[in-house]
Amino acid sequence: MKYDFLVIGGGAAGMMAAGRAAELGLSACLVEKGARLGRKLRITGKGRCNVTNSCSVQEVVAAVPSNGRFLYGAVSAFPPQEVMAFFQGLGVPLKTERGNRVFPVSDHASDVVEALESWLRGNGCQVRAGAAVSSLLLREGRAAGAVLEGGETLEADAVLVACGGASYPATGSSGDGFRLAAQAGHTVTPLRPSLVPLVAQGDDCREMMGLSLRNTGLSLWDAEKKKEIYRDFGELLFTHFGLSGPVILSASSHMRRMEPGRYQVRLDLKPALRPEQLDARLQRDFAENRNRDFANSLGALLPRKLIPVAVRRSGIPPETKCNAITREMRWQLGALLKQFTFSIQGFRPLEEAIVTSGGVSVRELNPKTMESKLVPGLYFAGEVVDVDAYTGGFNLQIAFSTGRAAAQAAAAGAPNHIEEG
Repeated sequence: MKYDFLVIGGGAAGMMAAGRAAELGLSACLVEKGARLGRKLRITGKGRCNVTNSCSVQEVVAAVPSNGRFLYGAVSAFPPQEVMAFFQGLGVPLKTERGNRVFPVSDHASDVVEALESWLRGNGCQVRAGAAVSSLLLREGRAAGAVLEGGETLEADAVLVACGGASYPATGSSGDGFRLAAQAGHTVTPLRPSLVPLVAQGDDCREMMGLSLRNTGLSLWDAEKKKEIYRDFGELLFTHFGLSGPVILSASSHMRRMEPGRYQVRLDLKPALRPEQLDARLQRDFAENRNRDFANSLGALLPRKLIPVAVRRSGIPPETKCNAITREMRWQLGALLKQFTFSIQGFRPLEEAIVTSGGVSVRELNPKTMESKLVPGLYFAGEVVDVDAYTGGFNLQIAFSTGRAAAQAAAAGAPNHIEEG
């Protein structure tokens, strides 16, 4: 059988594209190498699925550090407000949280996946799960389908590659899309991790392994540019290798050229207190513990695992009695707690990243349709394209907008196109 539209990859972009194409009257087939659709989508947002960000098109574009302007047309055609209306129309009520992050009211990513799958199947899209694509089928310079592992050929008038990046390979994002793009002659820009934990220099993080800080200020310093390049507030986690948690993942996407020691993460451990207020707090604590050793006086101020590191970094001898701590020592300690610094060695591996930075060059794609400029009838959408955004629902917004744009374009160019009513 020959299809109007063949979609390779059953993630966010692929499901949106396949469902929309079928809704527009195309014979559509969605091929997914895994046993079920939406495997990565099911674990996004810690299993809650941050479907989009309730913001303007301009704000979405601004949240994409690489090639954001390329997305203007696709996101304008299917902006966050329409994504929200779409899911609520599928019976998935939504809520908006801090930072305009949008989640299903149920806090279950599975509700989003199941709604998408029910929608695309209901529109008549055929799903081939457990079917891996070995190569694209190209005839006379245009896309003509795909060849599955085992040799079966699926013919189509248009083909969309939407099989993700190279992060979280256990969910199926193992870089297949880049291989298929290269087969078609496309440039694949260098891949690197984004939204990824950071490896810190030294052993302090290992010593604090498992400690989670919920309300911490963060600033990211770029030694090469000699300036702060990012600021955030929220939760982080100390690990055996360094730093993780939401504020760290967000910070990582601002590190575009990683070099050991170039970046510093500076933590404000007491963001609610101005330096003068913190000093007053220290004076009270030391007065209450005047006859105790300095190392044993910080239990009310800091988490237990953090105390030995803070004492060592302060330069104050741990056996110093609190009544012997000078004003200078106290201000030195306060300054340390307001700027607790870690030098970054590098990223954790790409396999541990939430998204892949890099991919199919946007210079070789039509920004309104996602169609290849090199191979007619071939489209790319989602993480396989060289666009990646900060955390906050922007990456899924990109997937939904680009997937829908490809479907709309394929329908408009189909021989038996039916205009949308």
